[in-house]
Amino acid sequence: MSTVDIGVFIPIGNNGWLISTTSPQYMPSFELNKQIVQKAEAYGFDFALSMIKLRGFGGKSEFWDHNLESFTLMSALAAVTSKIKLFASSAILTLPPAIVARMATTIDSVAPGRFGVNIVTGWQSAEYSQMGLWPGDEYFGYRYDYATEYVQVMKELWKDGVSNFKGKHFQMEDCKLSPRPKDGVKIVAAGQSGRGIEFASQYADFNFALGTGINTPTAYGEATSRLVEASAKTGRDVGSYVLFMVIAGETDEAAQAKWKLYNDGADAEALAWMKSQSSKDTKADAHSTAKSLGLPEGAVNLNMGTLIGSYESIASMLDEVASVPGTKGIMLTFDDFLEGVEKFGQKIQPLMKSRQGKV
Repeated sequence: MSTVDIGVFIPIGNNGWLISTTSPQYMPSFELNKQIVQKAEAYGFDFALSMIKLRGFGGKSEFWDHNLESFTLMSALAAVTSKIKLFASSAILTLPPAIVARMATTIDSVAPGRFGVNIVTGWQSAEYSQMGLWPGDEYFGYRYDYATEYVQVMKELWKDGVSNFKGKHFQMEDCKLSPRPKDGVKIVAAGQSGRGIEFASQYADFNFALGTGINTPTAYGEATSRLVEASAKTGRDVGSYVLFMVIAGETDEAAQAKWKLYNDGADAEALAWMKSQSSKDTKADAHSTAKSLGLPEGAVNLNMGTLIGSYESIASMLDEVASVPGTKGIMLTFDDFLEGVEKFGQKIQPLMKSRQGKV
């Protein structure tokens, strides 16, 4: 069996990825994320990624109403780690590409060769309209054209130290960058739609796919096969990193009991807000993030693929994930991150055939 990278999608927002009043409740902080990432590094995790979220969903759980900022957090984490790769997220409507290119270069000087940028085109208009930055719902139709120019500007600056890019959305005039990153900066994307996959195949080094369903580890395979096909057309090797939540216990029954508890406390008000926002993208195709967020099954954790079971069951299912052609890595979230990373490192990873030789 081929080996895969393992990463952690760190909780930059309160309560992680469970929209529930009965799941672990906590606020985001540098200290919490430092402990998580240092623990992940000690157990041989390959990367950590932080999202960017600028407005939460409200409700009784105040879901994602409390969020840190991605680049400044990852810069701080870069200084207290030594091996693990770190990815920060750029909400591209909020930060000019030349500024992000310089920020990335700065973090690369803290963690040479370990830093990358995740491109976030944006699906929740309220995050941007609150600041007067939302260009209108027509943006949904051209957001990947905007992202294309954004990445082209950054790549020119990182490669040449200067950009004179002239596009529809960005115009550079002898724009300078120095110093430049010594080993380049990786670009990651999370396109699920046809246009998103096309963008990733042309400009990203990795593309995050959403796992789907409950204990259906290979159900996401169609998304990865579309990336493989698109990458073949561009002649680029773009790896698929798939996202799953892990809820583990000593037994399958114990893990399922936790899942039931979290669903029993689902925050209906916050879920209604999520659905109202995700439905605004009327141009979204059936594979898009916006469409998947509105599905009823598993809405309590944003409909991400969820693996529930004993440590042995989780290890077996993760090996099934790794067996899907085109999969180069798995990014994990947990119901309780500190405990989850610990249990993964001690009890799950040693049982995984797809991690033999990686740790």
